[in-house]
Amino acid sequence: MVMKTLEVQLPEPVVAELEALVQRGWFADENEIVRLALLEFARRNRFALIEQFQREDIAWALQQKGKKP
Repeated sequence: MVMKTLEVQLPEPVVAELEALVQRGWFADENEIVRLALLEFARRNRFALIEQFQREDIAWALQQKGKKP
């Protein structure tokens, strides 16, 4: 699997929480937590985002239809 590296800036309290989860052995490292969190976010929000984009496209098309040439 090809991996891409992203740089993320997080507030110190979030970093401390991530480090605590790793120290407790729940995750291998902070990268694993961030990777899983992003996958879960995408899974939970995929359909809502698609619907939002479709609604925006339809609204734009209806607006264009109402304009006179």
